[in-house]
This record gives sequence, structure tokens and C-alpha cells, in this order.
Amino acid sequence: MGGRGLWRTKSVEQSIADTDEPDTKLRRDLSTWDLIVFGVAVVIGAGIFTLTARTAGDMAGPSVSVAFVFAAVACALAALCYAEFASTVPVAGSAYTFSYATFGEFVAWIIGWDLILELAVGAAAVAKGWSVYLNTVLGYVFGFNPSRSTATVVKLGGLSMDWGALLLVVVLATLLAIGTKLSSRVSAVITGVKVAIVLFVIVLGLFYIKASNYTPFVPASQPAAAGKSGVDATLFSVIAGGSGTSFGAFGLLAGASLVFFAFIGFDIVATTAEETKNPQKSVPRGIFGSLSIVTVLYVAVSLVLVGMVSYHQLATTIKPDGSEDKKTLATAFAVNGVDWAAQIISVGALAGLTTVVMVLMLGQIRIIYAMSRDNLLPKQLAHTGQKQTPVRATVTVAVLVAIVATFFEADKLEEMVNVGTLFAFILVSAGVMVLRKTRPDLKRAFRVPAVPLVPILAIIACVWLMLNLAVLTWLRFIAWMVIGIIVYFAYSRGHSLVGKRQKADAES
Repeated sequence: MGGRGLWRTKSVEQSIADTDEPDTKLRRDLSTWDLIVFGVAVVIGAGIFTLTARTAGDMAGPSVSVAFVFAAVACALAALCYAEFASTVPVAGSAYTFSYATFGEFVAWIIGWDLILELAVGAAAVAKGWSVYLNTVLGYVFGFNPSRSTATVVKLGGLSMDWGALLLVVVLATLLAIGTKLSSRVSAVITGVKVAIVLFVIVLGLFYIKASNYTPFVPASQPAAAGKSGVDATLFSVIAGGSGTSFGAFGLLAGASLVFFAFIGFDIVATTAEETKNPQKSVPRGIFGSLSIVTVLYVAVSLVLVGMVSYHQLATTIKPDGSEDKKTLATAFAVNGVDWAAQIISVGALAGLTTVVMVLMLGQIRIIYAMSRDNLLPKQLAHTGQKQTPVRATVTVAVLVAIVATFFEADKLEEMVNVGTLFAFILVSAGVMVLRKTRPDLKRAFRVPAVPLVPILAIIACVWLMLNLAVLTWLRFIAWMVIGIIVYFAYSRGHSLVGKRQKADAES
């Protein structure tokens, strides 16, 4: 441990030693395959089933596949840095733990606080998407029009309660509390179903592609009045004086920043390092294996989707009740009269989004667990007991996500997840360079090639994507960070376990 006050660091050796504390010990029973399943389980879901159509119809047009490639490149660069850190410091907490070892406690707290927001909003947003698909499936079963009627949302006085999202969160939290290995097995089965559905979409969709739908590949930019302006415009378009963020070059870049949400997941693989049998080898393989699989599937699906229907038919419209009617992957098949395929896709999406919420919740639980073990959050949340699973942290996360998903329009906060994740990627990429200089003696099972070039390129790519997020997203992000700083100085700094250890060492 080094430094004082805000910049005190927690050594890699101390972080690893803390994993053997009996009261907070996690069970090590995950394999490389389990990690790939978790990665694919969380990444294949929101992107394919909900975001692809929306991004094509509202932002990028047929060039949505290029937006996925841009986002994948940024993720791949950051993934290299995550792999080195996770194989060197196989401890729960991911970017939070890595930052504690390199930049010090205050930066670690900021990134941990940031990840809490990222994963909570992400889980809640996808839970809302799951509820939308549940409504669609119920419509098929009971014969009502799901685009005009919503069975999964009920009115309680002035509040709207989404019981579908609530049900999902409760069931998944129960599975996670029982054990990570069980969660992996359930996830593997459901992931197999949704990968089969995705392959079905690609093969069947090929028969309905019309070359004319790919023209223009990058539609002309919409004027500000028809697109977004003010706080809804991207930060880059505001700085550069762009006329709009719908379609055109600005729309493509904004689309890349939005579909980046679809790739969030490989970083969660790093949060499970402490529960992996051989983290030095399994974590890098889990990260790259899952990222490679989903990138190929995303690009293939997006090309098929925009080939089947004109991007105009994928644009978001307004329902009679004033709510937004967001198009999905099933829309393309319904437009082509293949209603039976649309029904299969809806069922597959329901299964697919289930695992996304599960793994996002798992990641947040491990972040809170790691911060609590360091006393930056209440120590009781890190308790594992005989089950060797952090049940208290699981319940806390479940309550938080359930409230947001049940009573708030969390699906409108997807960009909040992106800005938080990109911020974490930047710190992890920078941290690789710092740790190479400060601790060259550490054994690294995986090493990022061409340091410092690759980490610098990762940082540039992430900053670029962050600039293409809406101004309103930045304002919300800054507000959350300000709250986090207040919490740190009011509670965390004084309770810090690293701080107490340093004080005890100084007095002895």
C-alpha cells in the first residue's frame, strides 16, 4: 500500500490476500467456458433484439453495421487492457480494483460509483425491454394487439408499475443468491436458445433481402428540427456545429456510441475473476472469446435487418396513447408477412434478455461486494458466510434495480450506461501503462501488445465515442459523479480499510 489520503493505493498483493478472508471469501468454481457463456449471455440481447432496429431507423440507416464495427473496435482495444489487468489482479471488482492498485482510493471510488450507475441502469433498462417482449408474447397468447395495449404495466394511482420487469428481477436475484455456478448453468441453456434464434434470423432473413434497401447506405443528415438539438444533441455535434444528429456522418457516429451499449459485457467477465479456477488463462480467453462471437453475429444480423426492410420502416413512431412505438428485430419479419417468424423471435428475445439482466446484476453485485470489502461501502454487504455468495449485496442490488425498472422509464437512460462504461475503459487502459511503470515485476499471464500504443488508441476511441453521446447524458453523468464525491467524503474516506491499516502501521 502506498500514498496517503485521496491517493493511497491498495497493493496487488493485498488485494489478492483479501480474497482469502473467511467471512468474505467467494467460491472458485468457474471455467473458461462459464466465462464465455457469461460474456455472450450479457452481450447478445439488447443490441440485437432492441437496439439494432432503433439505431437503423432513427440514427444510422443501412450503415448501422458500420456503427457496430466502430463500437467493436473500441471494445477490442479496451478488452486487451482488461485482459492484462484481470490476469494480473484476479480479484472481484474489475475496473474498481484495478484503479485502486494504480491511481489510488479516490479514483477507485469514482470508478466504482460510476460502475454502480452503469450496471444498475443497464439492468433496469434491459428489464424494461424484457417486459416489452413479454407484452408481445402475451399478445400472441391472448389475442390482443401488443403495439396498442400494454398488459405488463398497470396504473397505481399516479404511478405506472411494470410488473413484468419486477418479476424478472426477483427471480434472477434468487438464482444469483443461490450461487454463481447455478446462474452459469441457467445462463448457458438460455444463451444456447438465443444464439439459435439469432442464427435463425440470419439464415431466414437472407431470403427476404432487397438490394435497394441498402441505398443510400449513409442517408443524408436530417436538419436540427427533424433530428435532435440542445441537450439532446451529441456533444461532438454541438462542438463541431453539426446541423443534426439523425443520419449522415453525425448520425452514424451517434449510432456507434449508442450500439456500444450492446457490447457491454466482456468487462463483467473480469468481475468474476475471483470466482474462476484459473483466472490467469480463463479470464483473457473468456473476454476475447465472447467479444469475437458477438461481433460477428451483430454485424451479420444488422446487414440482414436493413436488407429486409427500408430503414424508414424501422423509425420510432408515436402510439395513440402518446408513448413511443420502438421497432424491434421482429418488425422486419412482420413487415414481410412472416408473422410466425416474428413470434419465434419475440420468444427468443424474451429468453435472451433474461440472461442480459442476470449478468448485469451479477457484475453490479461484485462491484458493491468489492467496495464493501474495502469498507468504502458498509462492510456488512461483503458478508458471504457458508454459501460463499454475497447474499446481502445481492438483495441490495435487487431492490435498487427493481425500483428503477418497476417505476421509472429506465429504458430512456441507455446512454448513461455507455458514458459510465467508456469512462471505466479509459481508466483501465491508462492503468495498464501506469502499472507497467510502477510494478514491472508483477507476473502477467497476458500482456497487451505494443504498449503504450494500444492503450492510447483505446483511450482515443473511447473519448471519441463519449463525445458522440448526448449533452443531457453528460449532464446526468456529472450530477451522479457529484453525488458520489459527497458520499466519499461524508462516509467512505473515514471508513476506508486501507486508511485504517495505514494509520495502524504508522502508530505501531
